[in-house]
Amino acid sequence: MKCPPANLTGRIVRPGDPGYVNASLGWDQLFSHYPLVIVFAQNTQDVVNAVTWARQNDVALRVRSGRHGLEGWSSVDNGIVIDVSELKSVHIGSGSRTVTVGAGLSQLEAVTTLAKQDLAVTTGTEGTVGLSGATLGGGFGFLTRWLGMACDSLVGAEVVVASGTECAEVIKADLSNNPDLLWALRGAGNGNFGVVTSLTYEVTPLKNVAYVQATWQGLGDLHGVFEAWQRTAPFADDRLGTQLEIHRNQILMFAVLAEGPEAKARELLAPILSVGNPKVSVQVGNWGDVYAAFQVPNQKEPANWKFFSQFTTKPFPEKAISVIASFMQTAPTDDSNFFTQAFGGAVRKSPRGGTAFPHRDALFYSEPGVGWGTRGTQPDVHDPLTPEAQAWIAKFSQALRPYVNGAYANVPNVGMQGWETAYWGSNFDRLREIKKKYDPHNVFQYEQSIPPASASHEPT
Repeated sequence: MKCPPANLTGRIVRPGDPGYVNASLGWDQLFSHYPLVIVFAQNTQDVVNAVTWARQNDVALRVRSGRHGLEGWSSVDNGIVIDVSELKSVHIGSGSRTVTVGAGLSQLEAVTTLAKQDLAVTTGTEGTVGLSGATLGGGFGFLTRWLGMACDSLVGAEVVVASGTECAEVIKADLSNNPDLLWALRGAGNGNFGVVTSLTYEVTPLKNVAYVQATWQGLGDLHGVFEAWQRTAPFADDRLGTQLEIHRNQILMFAVLAEGPEAKARELLAPILSVGNPKVSVQVGNWGDVYAAFQVPNQKEPANWKFFSQFTTKPFPEKAISVIASFMQTAPTDDSNFFTQAFGGAVRKSPRGGTAFPHRDALFYSEPGVGWGTRGTQPDVHDPLTPEAQAWIAKFSQALRPYVNGAYANVPNVGMQGWETAYWGSNFDRLREIKKKYDPHNVFQYEQSIPPASASHEPT
């Protein structure tokens, strides 16, 4: 199939244009790329034109939404970046059971817009992350144990896919149309099969939440806090979502109880809050207001980040908690942390049509992370702390290996052995077949993208 020569449309930024440096910078400034052109799509046709243009001109393409691609894979040197962040439509369906949103919404925009109608979907906790990127890799946060993964409530998508030898077309993926593609988008959808331009979610009524924050100074209570948390949080009332964040000088716990009063939240968290003498605050209110209040502005965060992702199916023994304590005591910065999210509850149930996200039996997710450097308008490639920070996080991750398994596609690592099964488990072969069907020419590819089944592929 031949197409007429495509022209780029939308808001187009090229090298030399004012704003190019800013337009090419990602959230994690450890990575920098210099694309040939960045297309900020204003509608679906702009995406069709951009994909067709890339194919006709044999130019590498990448897809970008919230710029939080943690290995810098949402951009590419000398290629085209198709940025969907300006697609911000919101349409709440009749009866308020579904919402269809443009792929450009940030998580903060999605949470606050829906909360004005007393509605919710699962999102991650970082407001500046793109909703579509989070959802298409799985997506979890405070509402996960109650509503399941973000991808579990995804019931439809509009997707621009490659067609013929040099064209692109718009297709729908839902339970009636291309259901195999919907399955793949639920957990493996980031940049693998096409460009998602809109997403339709099942939404849930949610008026109020109780938000609890507890702080323990120092790490003296770490064993007690962690043990109490891992023995209770994954098994508590499904409406309770909790996270632990361990820094070198303090332990933080955050919890959200959906549609529950303060007294119930305190009761559910009592086994954890009774350890040591934490400082505890509770806020009850609209989910959008609560979510907006705990956001940290991007400019106050470090410029550079490196994370390792992992899932845990058995509680950490004392030895594993000691590993966390010893590494956090030698953390290179205050922003370095060990982060956990309780699973269980609704995560154990797959939605109608299934999902490519395989880590359903995890007790909790965890992530050692290191943040360093000062944000600027250009990446600082010579930050003196970079070697130390990267060595520390690599050793920390390695020390935890006996106690964890798998990895999260939204928190990838470029050097990971066996990433195919770490991210997608036994679903990888099926994903390759679906890739072959919707993108046989492997137009949508990056360092750890899913190859079509017909391509020769040896696991790295």
